[in-house]
Amino acid sequence: MLHRRAITLSAAVLALGLSGLAAHAQSTLRIVGNFAKEHPSSMAMLLFQSEVKRLTNDQIKVEIFDNMQLGGAKENVDGTRAGTVFATWVGMAFLSRTVPELEAVSLPFLFPSREAAFKVIDGPVGELLDRKLADKGFASLGFMELGSRQVTNSKRPIVTLDDFKGLKIRLQPNETHLATFRALGANAVAMDVKEIYSAMQQGVIDGQENPFINIQTSRYFEVQKYLTKSDHFFDFIAVVANKRQLEGLKPEFKAAVQTAMKTAIAQQRSVAAKADAEALEDLKKKGMEYNELTPAVIDQLRKATAGIVDELRKRLGNELIDSVLAEVKKAS
Repeated sequence: MLHRRAITLSAAVLALGLSGLAAHAQSTLRIVGNFAKEHPSSMAMLLFQSEVKRLTNDQIKVEIFDNMQLGGAKENVDGTRAGTVFATWVGMAFLSRTVPELEAVSLPFLFPSREAAFKVIDGPVGELLDRKLADKGFASLGFMELGSRQVTNSKRPIVTLDDFKGLKIRLQPNETHLATFRALGANAVAMDVKEIYSAMQQGVIDGQENPFINIQTSRYFEVQKYLTKSDHFFDFIAVVANKRQLEGLKPEFKAAVQTAMKTAIAQQRSVAAKADAEALEDLKKKGMEYNELTPAVIDQLRKATAGIVDELRKRLGNELIDSVLAEVKKAS
């Protein structure tokens, strides 16, 4: 009998200890990302960190791991979904393999302006995507600006449609992005962000596409010569948390996290365009040969990629695509 009581008491103590550990773990939120420290999104996360501290009277601690400290984009997404970390801020494309509906806002030349892009992502389309993310275990905390994507390569200047042909270009793991560059005649390759620099340095790929600010902060100018302004996609940074962990927070802490992230996202959006323009000037000073595609060439690119929307309709259905196109028209 004493032996049984001892076992029961030990079990109770262990359960209490585990409960205490769980409560302690809940007070620290680990957030991971692959963007460099200098990137506006990483700096916005520092604002989020301080806002959470203020709003919770320092009862919630936020630990930020930027610049691929805990792995590349794929690992960050997988870790968030599994719950080994609380959240990640990541290029939306890295979530599209799990939530393919995100590709509906990844069509080439979809948005006429960044203002239109934000009207769409902050409206009914964004709400629908939030629900799709929730179905896969993510809680959406909002969308930052990744920006208009441009092309770099080490082979030749890109000034015409034909210049894309045969170039081995790295893209994010987004089927719509990959199909777009195949339609342009390029050899499109999906690759995690952590592999890009070395792949270009070693000649495994000829180039990549990213906003100017990412090209600068990732130091791609060291291994790429030619820079082309093509504005082929406008892209978002998705901020997602593990749904179970977010819902497990006390209501006042959950509200604090959501409020703090809203503040951080607003701040990031307010500085992103200026930071991207400044990055372009710096890339020119660092010796990259810069070209802007003319309106006539952009029109050729639009025509070459016009069939991408039909491919996406086959995979996602007409309803979602029609909704996105209608919202873009209203926002424009």
